[in-house]
Amino acid sequence: MSDRNSSLLSILAIALALTTVAGCGDDESEACTPGSAEGCDDGFVCEEVLDGEPACFAPVIVRGRVLDMGTDEGIAGARVVAFDANGAARSTVVESATDGMYSLPVPSRRDADGVPVTDAITLRADAAGYQSYPTAPRTAIPVDLATAVATADDDLVVMNAATDIALIARDDVASGVADVVGVIDHELSAGVLVVAEQSGRAVASAITDKEGAFVLFDVPTSTTTIAGYRQGLAVTPVEVSVVGPETTGVVLSASTDGLSTVTGTVQIVNAPGGATTSVILVPESTFVENTARGEAPPGLRVAPVSGGFSIEGVAPGLYVALAAFENDGLVRDPDTSIGGTEIVHFEVAPNAGTVDLGEGFKVTEALAVVSPGAETIDTVTSAQPTFTWADDSSEAGYEVRVYDAFGNLVHENVDVPRVTGSETVSYTWSGAELEAGMIYQFRAWSWSDDRGERVLISATEDLRGVFVYQP
Repeated sequence: MSDRNSSLLSILAIALALTTVAGCGDDESEACTPGSAEGCDDGFVCEEVLDGEPACFAPVIVRGRVLDMGTDEGIAGARVVAFDANGAARSTVVESATDGMYSLPVPSRRDADGVPVTDAITLRADAAGYQSYPTAPRTAIPVDLATAVATADDDLVVMNAATDIALIARDDVASGVADVVGVIDHELSAGVLVVAEQSGRAVASAITDKEGAFVLFDVPTSTTTIAGYRQGLAVTPVEVSVVGPETTGVVLSASTDGLSTVTGTVQIVNAPGGATTSVILVPESTFVENTARGEAPPGLRVAPVSGGFSIEGVAPGLYVALAAFENDGLVRDPDTSIGGTEIVHFEVAPNAGTVDLGEGFKVTEALAVVSPGAETIDTVTSAQPTFTWADDSSEAGYEVRVYDAFGNLVHENVDVPRVTGSETVSYTWSGAELEAGMIYQFRAWSWSDDRGERVLISATEDLRGVFVYQP
């Protein structure tokens, strides 16, 4: 780096520090309340300080645009909220403007000079007529609050490619739908996964803001159960009659009583030594059998796991346990002919104490994805995409499936031949019918022949192989 650039960076750092100096009231000894403007001058907020007392600084604002992935037009009225590393609400909820722009104040820890420290958040966005973001296979992109830049109005703004959120329009939203507006009445109600359930299946979901408020979009007008899930909180479901265009005044009560602990064991086989994985619990109503995915409530996750695991504070309800769901080089062992490889469905009764899932989960080394979607969502321009993954040395063949962003199976070939003399396998989907702007995921499974029986050996990971088709 040149001396001139170094000097410019130093000047910028000084300017940033001056912009974010404490803006407390006349009595500088007066303590302020982190996460609020109480005790601060106008335009300042109280923030935590590393190795120091809370102080008042210019707020950190995350700004971006919520847009339609297919048309690139802004989406008005989308609700955006920030999550912390544990999946709990880090901010209140804001709505996007008519052009899709939003400004989201996010509490940010500071150093002694008031500069935001490295701190990653993720964003969630919901809008009427659109699939929520993130929804698997899409994962939320981390946003580092330390990248905030001082503006002319003395705010600190984070605005980059990661703060723009493209939503996928749904084509399954009928006219008979309504928004359901409500709140969870409990001091620990922030960051709760709220689910609208009909006939035992989730038809909409949302995350509560810091005050426990939520909006469920596009709920079919019918009798609906509104339930909430989060570690450490038991939300009592309520049944409501949803009528259009909006059903309001829904209040859910909650308690910290009646919680239980879920235990189990993970067995990692045929994988590199020292490998660890994660286990999540998802509400049964959100689980999609076709893709073996569901929505994980905040806190119902444990990692790293290499043997026994325990998840505390689980509320009564029906759940599915998923191991090796995240990108860690491992995958659930797909060989259903042996024990410990079936997806585990279970119930937690009120005051159950400890719920042991019994036979351990078996996970194994995954087939590495080469392209597309090895690390991020890649853009595919060809109408006949080619998928490439690492060869499994003991296979007799492969199965390939392609899913769209809504979990629908759009292509399947269970007789992809094995390869010899190559470290990778490539398969071209000829005759593909891809929708421009749609996100897809390919997955591959290797199989062996065990005395005439096809036995699956391994698979690509649950959240890799993701691509968007843009001809």
